[in-house]
Amino acid sequence: MAGIIDSQSVKTTDGGSPRGHDAGKKTMGRERHIVSDTVGNLLKLVTHGADVQDRNGVPGFVSQAVESHQTSAHIFGDDGYAGKELRDAMADTDRPSIEIVKRPPGITGFVVIARRWVVERTFVWLGYCRRLANEWETSVASADAWTLIAAIRRSPRRIAREAAQEL
Repeated sequence: MAGIIDSQSVKTTDGGSPRGHDAGKKTMGRERHIVSDTVGNLLKLVTHGADVQDRNGVPGFVSQAVESHQTSAHIFGDDGYAGKELRDAMADTDRPSIEIVKRPPGITGFVVIARRWVVERTFVWLGYCRRLANEWETSVASADAWTLIAAIRRSPRRIAREAAQEL
């Protein structure tokens, strides 16, 4: 099984820390990085200030995701994760396998990119929990807990729906 990594910038309130400015998305707040499996289940989560670049904020996080979920033998990521830091972190694991999925050349506007849509769908599912629309929490631990609760809430619904289809 493979994992897909992506980040989401979220606006925070003034009292929350850490907090930073994401120059690319022009957002003042925090950034969530998640690794999801190919079905869209949340495997790993880390949150930090939005001023940290993707490739610099997750090297240890990705290697932990691979080690803690033995099924995540291969990680897909976007151009934001292309860099020496992440490759070096993956080289320290038993199964160093990361693939940067790039946009097709010459195409402008929105395009569905293979493998990457799964993690984007996971962010949408997490966004159904209105508490995650903005970072209202002052501590990162509390914000991460609410993100995990939103992911857990989705699992029984999916299992029940699949069981109903089998009847």
